[in-house]
Amino acid sequence: MRTLITYCTLFPRRTAYVLIALLAAGIAEGLSLTALLPLLTIAVGDTGNSDIGQRIVQVLQNMGIEPTIEAMLLIIVGGMILKSLILLIAHRQVGYTVAHVATSLRLEFIGALLTSRWQYYLRQPMGSLTNSVATEANRAADGFEHAAVVLALSVQVLVYGTVAMFISWEATLISFLIGIVMLRALHQLIRITRRAGAKQTHLLRELLTYLSDILGSVKSLKAMARDNVADAILRDQTKQLEKATRREVMSREALTALQEPIHATLMAVGLYLAVIIWGLSMSSVMVTAFLLIRILNLLNKIQRRYQHLIAQESAYWALRTAIDAARAAAERTAGTRQPTLQKGISLRHIYFDYGVKSIFQDLNLEIPVRSFTTVSGTSGVGKSTLLDLLCALADPKSGEILIDGVSLREIDPRDWRHMIGYVSQETVLLHDTIISNILVGAPTLGYADAERALRQAGAWDFVNALPDGLQTVVGERGGLLSGGQRQRIAIARALAHQPLFLLLDEPTSALDPESERIVCETLQRLARSLTIVAVSHQPALINAADHIFTLSKGKAERVHRFLGTEDDAEASSVPDAEKAISTSR
Repeated sequence: MRTLITYCTLFPRRTAYVLIALLAAGIAEGLSLTALLPLLTIAVGDTGNSDIGQRIVQVLQNMGIEPTIEAMLLIIVGGMILKSLILLIAHRQVGYTVAHVATSLRLEFIGALLTSRWQYYLRQPMGSLTNSVATEANRAADGFEHAAVVLALSVQVLVYGTVAMFISWEATLISFLIGIVMLRALHQLIRITRRAGAKQTHLLRELLTYLSDILGSVKSLKAMARDNVADAILRDQTKQLEKATRREVMSREALTALQEPIHATLMAVGLYLAVIIWGLSMSSVMVTAFLLIRILNLLNKIQRRYQHLIAQESAYWALRTAIDAARAAAERTAGTRQPTLQKGISLRHIYFDYGVKSIFQDLNLEIPVRSFTTVSGTSGVGKSTLLDLLCALADPKSGEILIDGVSLREIDPRDWRHMIGYVSQETVLLHDTIISNILVGAPTLGYADAERALRQAGAWDFVNALPDGLQTVVGERGGLLSGGQRQRIAIARALAHQPLFLLLDEPTSALDPESERIVCETLQRLARSLTIVAVSHQPALINAADHIFTLSKGKAERVHRFLGTEDDAEASSVPDAEKAISTSR
């Protein structure tokens, strides 16, 4: 019931439209049913024995309607047609709302996730996020549809019950009470469904999370003949999901199987009371029996739909929990100043840690504008974390990052990021065309921007030589291109919006020497107009830089080039060869 109320409060206007239409349909159906008793009393010839029938006939005559069989049939058919038309409008509104619910939940979750802190995002399994956007949003929307149907059927029960009360309130009331008691006895099946639905939500999230991770590394697993291990785990999770689904199906079918004998019992009790105890006329008994059958059928449908709602509600609450968690982890938006990058970037006395793991202790670093700076160091020393700090994806625990002398905390982070081009360590392209990979749907960018960025990245010649040019599809994760080509496409993507600050995380780590040379030359050329910071341990990239820093023990040390023989110069480019370089803080 909580979910039903929640859906109504979340979408009050749309729910109000549905309720108004349902009430109108119920009134139309109720009016048509009022002609049923006079019709039967005329047919069986016992009008005199039915007080309610006489009153209905009198009302119709006062309205100028002669209560003939033809007139009664027209009223019944007309009322049903009107009810069906109104219900069509109501159900169309329900359909529109179901689509709106799914879209609204997806956009709300995506918006909350994209505005969350980067460290929060890193802890979220990709498969779980995919499951929330796809499966859980759809199941939650289906839940709203079931909730709307429960409301519609409840209105119809109210209409039939009201008409039945006028004919025989005693039989109707007792039948309702018996029905409530027996439906309450079946509530245990609803509980089983709720638990099964919650289990399905949990297992689907786990299954898709693991499946997403496995698909990302399936090549290496197959190469080592270890894909059977992943297959075994996926099979186990799938079988657990099957068990949860079986429990839901079993409880649903058990409910359906038990409802028929309940209906027969209620009808027998109702008819016995109507004929033997209260001595109703045959026409009244027939109408009461008809109405009670309709009411019981509707109650049957309500319980089945409610059972579906209960099975889907866990998806809504799981998605709502994910949305609330992402909002609670929203990144700071306190800065309001507009950024500039005309002088340089300074990191002063930076301290940063990941809980118990300290990364930086009194880090100091100067980055001049329109220069090429590389930062090297051993694995885990904090090279990627430094880039996160520079683009405000992480905040230092203490110290300041100054942009042209202004603290980054005072600057609007989104305005600052608009000035940044970023190339990640793992070059992952979309399974789409080259131009789509460069523009990534940005509405302010077009073909000319893609061509300019490709020329800047030194990729225009090879792209233009492809049969489909910019419309070439690069394959899954860019697999139809070479490593060097993928890297230059990634650099073009970072340059498409004309940034002033370019950040690169290990841009040449997976490239062959020739591709690495081309990327280094590209970065040296770009440094004439951009400020570039690249983290890397590759000697070629380090040698290409204007300024070289190495990270060690939470601090940065500037590396001065050793002017000696050619062999000595080559050795000096490798940060680990400390004997070949001289350093100063």
